[in-house]
Amino acid sequence: MVDRKKKMLRRNGCLAAVCALLLAGMLSGCAGGGDGGAQSGAPSENAQQAESGGSQAEAAQDGEEGQEASVSFEARDMEGNAVTADIFGQSRLTMVNVWATYCNPCLSEMPDLGELAGEYDTADFQLIGIISDVPEIVKGVDEEKAEKAMEEARSLIEMTEASYTHLPINASLQKALLADVTAVPTTFFVDGEGKVLGTVVGARDKESWKELIDALLAEL
Repeated sequence: MVDRKKKMLRRNGCLAAVCALLLAGMLSGCAGGGDGGAQSGAPSENAQQAESGGSQAEAAQDGEEGQEASVSFEARDMEGNAVTADIFGQSRLTMVNVWATYCNPCLSEMPDLGELAGEYDTADFQLIGIISDVPEIVKGVDEEKAEKAMEEARSLIEMTEASYTHLPINASLQKALLADVTAVPTTFFVDGEGKVLGTVVGARDKESWKELIDALLAEL
């Protein structure tokens, strides 16, 4: 009985620490500028861009009151390979970073994200990018325009050395994860069962992301 109480206390302590980290991210982002920046405002197809210098950030630890159903989607990566929500089962924790080619805060943090993606065992942590303003090339889409957008995205990924899986946006991803996204970058943390653990709006530096990732891994 005593051991059980100790275990519960340790778990509650970890959860409180994670919530504190997410709240700190929310407050620093709302202060404006810097690494907490997020672009929003004038709407594009799937995201919004902010006035110059403005920033918004918010974070939520879902816990038991969060999303109960697992995320489900079907998409294709930049090479045209099929990717489904089964990808979440490859790691205990997945960081899903929603970005756009026009978003300076997104591009500024991507080199750090590329480094983070290579610093963890993939069984523990992986990173996925969703490009909110580059559509998947499908029937009915202006293929020439879409391919031009894809080439621009590939160039930015190479330039920022963000060498992890990136998914062009499609209707399935929009419904599964981006329905309520109003600014970029927006980042989701998803467990191995496909359940969203938390959301952060705004860019962060490498150490801030690492602190949050480590706290979430300790809780899983």
